[in-house]
Amino acid sequence: MFRLLIALLFTIGLAQATVAQTNEAEAPATTNERASTGGATTLEDILARQRGEKVDNSFRSENTGQGNVEGLLGQFGPSGVSSDSDVYRALRFGSADVTVSSRGPADSVLIQDGGMWWWEFRTGPLREYGGYIIAGMLAIIVLFFLIRGKIRIDGEKTGRTVLRFTSFERFGHWLFAGSFVVLAITGLLTLYGRDFLIPIFGKEGFATIAQGCKWLHNNLAWAFMLGLIIISVNWIAHNIPNRTDLKWLAAGGGLFSKNSHPPAKKFNAGQKIIFWACILLGVSISLSGLSLLFPFELPMFAKTFSVANATGIPQALGLNLPVQMSPQEEMQYAQVWHVMVAYVFIAIIIAHIYLGSVGMEGAFDAMGSGEVEEQWAREHHSLWLEEVQEKEAGKAAASPAE
Repeated sequence: MFRLLIALLFTIGLAQATVAQTNEAEAPATTNERASTGGATTLEDILARQRGEKVDNSFRSENTGQGNVEGLLGQFGPSGVSSDSDVYRALRFGSADVTVSSRGPADSVLIQDGGMWWWEFRTGPLREYGGYIIAGMLAIIVLFFLIRGKIRIDGEKTGRTVLRFTSFERFGHWLFAGSFVVLAITGLLTLYGRDFLIPIFGKEGFATIAQGCKWLHNNLAWAFMLGLIIISVNWIAHNIPNRTDLKWLAAGGGLFSKNSHPPAKKFNAGQKIIFWACILLGVSISLSGLSLLFPFELPMFAKTFSVANATGIPQALGLNLPVQMSPQEEMQYAQVWHVMVAYVFIAIIIAHIYLGSVGMEGAFDAMGSGEVEEQWAREHHSLWLEEVQEKEAGKAAASPAE
């Protein structure tokens, strides 16, 4: 029994000594993992990146071959005092002395490590949440249709029509709307197309499609901006908010119940909201698009951030907006803003297309032929119809009888 007790104590002591030696051996590796790899990426760096955690790249950005000139001198032949890895890191983190023959504004930036945030945001949250916005609007429309159905003309049709929009008004609308639809499709194909088009058409086929989308997107942007100007000139005076809009909003525009027709002028409150959304979003997306088309001539975000920082609001929110940007950074911010605005714009236009076509009886005629059924006008724009009829009566009274 005594011998068994001695053997057990000896075994426990040996195990404790082994654990202590192991901990001592592991301690330097824990405290100085970077040294064990010669300054290269460690296993923990790789695992942290896979977990989606931020990895401190200072061990790369601060190690571009210039800190050990004496030790490196003469060891790398024509490479001088920098190894290939040092040269790559210097190029990546912007510390390399680069000379290019073209001397363009951005030609000396061969690798932009700062653009990684843009790539990760563009391929991750931007596409994901943007998809949710569009899918959410489609789901709302389907639910509204299932509950409310198509909005019909409640009263008996008169068989008489009223001119709602002139040919020039319709031209501006369709120029704006048609170009927007093509821009939206080509933009979405550029952003999502490789996911489902490459398996169908292959990489070369997708490259051709992407090139066509780029050409259409760049050139139809001018038609979109011209249409934006035309609809602004045509309708801005009719879309100034007034007290009638409050009554329309209080009644939900009559969209959720039958035989409910709040009064409205040429444009009701809902149409005014869409109009001003189109103007504001259209101007914003046009400016960011121009910045993308002419990044060296029209950089916008550094100036915008400078003005924003002067207000003190970004600092109060814990933000530090950069005011010095390379052309690449300007384009990255412009592209992100362009796409974010586009998602909201597309969602709004989807709702507008639904209500202006299959969602409401007689609505498409306003932009189709320009003529609407008189009963439709009485139910949806009663104040405007009264104005039109008063003008016609005044013209008839002023005309000499034959």
